[in-house]
Amino acid sequence: MMQWQVLTFDELDTRTLYSLLQLRVDVFVVEQNCPYPELDEKDLEPQSRHVLLKKGDKVIAYARVLAPNVSFAGYPGIGRVCVSQTARRLGLGRVLVERTLAVANELWPATDIYISAQCYLQRFYEDLGFRAASEPYLEDDIPHLQMIKYFQQTATA
Repeated sequence: MMQWQVLTFDELDTRTLYSLLQLRVDVFVVEQNCPYPELDEKDLEPQSRHVLLKKGDKVIAYARVLAPNVSFAGYPGIGRVCVSQTARRLGLGRVLVERTLAVANELWPATDIYISAQCYLQRFYEDLGFRAASEPYLEDDIPHLQMIKYFQQTATA
């Protein structure tokens, strides 16, 4: 049975915390061969929310919602978006981001939401309403770009 949860850091039990950190390390450090400081204090922020999908005791999809000014000046953000290798190609990434955006909108209504997206995922995030807001840049030696989901999409001529 799969179960979605939205939790603060203090609401995470130790097994769930272990599993979500294991997933993040498996995806961002091991798969992407990218040593970086995974534990960055942002998980501990009182307004951070951890959006996760568990199958049994294992976290198979995860993202975090960050308060304004934690990662982006004046705006909330989402990050650490990942799905386990065994659960990919099931559409969970899209559902995960949609749920994460809903949490951000609930906490900070009528606010733009920022993300630092890996460049290869640009189209994925564009399909979810994000727009590129920077030129590509390197973050931990991986090409990224800043993207924004604007509260009010402007009409195009």
